[in-house]
Amino acid sequence: MTRVFSGVKPTGHLTLGNYLGAMRRWAAVDQHEADALFCVVDLHALTVEHDPARVRRLSRQAATLLLASGLDPDVCTVFVQSHVDEHARLSYVLECVATDGEMRRMIQYKEKAAREQRRGGSVRLSLLTYPVLMAADILAYRAGEVPVGDDQRQHVELARDIAVRFNQRYGHTFVVPRATRPDVAARVMNLQDPMSKMGKSDDVGPGIVYLLDEPDVVRKKVMRAVTDSGREVVYDPEARPGLANLLEILAACAGEEPERLSGAYVSYGDLKKDTAEAVVEVLRPVQKRHKELCADPGYVERVLRDGAERARGMARPTVDAAYRAIGLLPA
Repeated sequence: MTRVFSGVKPTGHLTLGNYLGAMRRWAAVDQHEADALFCVVDLHALTVEHDPARVRRLSRQAATLLLASGLDPDVCTVFVQSHVDEHARLSYVLECVATDGEMRRMIQYKEKAAREQRRGGSVRLSLLTYPVLMAADILAYRAGEVPVGDDQRQHVELARDIAVRFNQRYGHTFVVPRATRPDVAARVMNLQDPMSKMGKSDDVGPGIVYLLDEPDVVRKKVMRAVTDSGREVVYDPEARPGLANLLEILAACAGEEPERLSGAYVSYGDLKKDTAEAVVEVLRPVQKRHKELCADPGYVERVLRDGAERARGMARPTVDAAYRAIGLLPA
């Protein structure tokens, strides 16, 4: 059975984009068709200025929402990255294989470093090197597939390059992974800025639908979504990105194709109403289950503890093998 690894970063409240672009597929498909691991990658949240208490709070919330979205700990492995030492152990070894040039070519590094500099802050070294930690997250488990959105594909390609280079230099140790993505809504865009991703790290705003938003809040945000000039409802992501975003969201919620849905509407208003209601209904069972899990925090803690133990058992043989291969004495 193929092994799948993916994770969420607790840098903000999880959004509709996280759910439609990744989490729903993890629950409906990946956990049943693969040996699947899903991780709250909290170490990645430390690459920029952060509030420690907020990172802890968001990490717990993210883990709870993963379970609320349908992940079954009896079927897959759900855990927190920092609970498994093998991630950090392997990351340094892989830094000794990666190159400075590879790190500086990462698009997300360029964008985030520029944003930090505009804010007058300093750029942490971990922001440059965290793609290697992401590679360690994947390679430690010998994962064959990594479900990601378009913005993370470059990082999976880096993990592939590092795995191939390590195997060639030091002997076959790692599985070379490949990125996979859903067909629709792999990248849900901001409702107020359809050229930007609906990112959980953004400030609270009307363009971001959070998984725990109340139904009336969801409706208000969708109804106020930016559309485009013109009156005809057509699916054209290049010329009509705002309209295309709404159609992709509705299509993802309804299990339809955005091109086909576009022919069913003659006004933006009707499309927005149907999209809003579809989002409310998609989020309803997630919010209900989240509320139930919050009433039993001991259950979530047990799931994470058991998941970390299971993940540790999977990762340790590979990381130990990498240490031996690269020339380190066994303990």
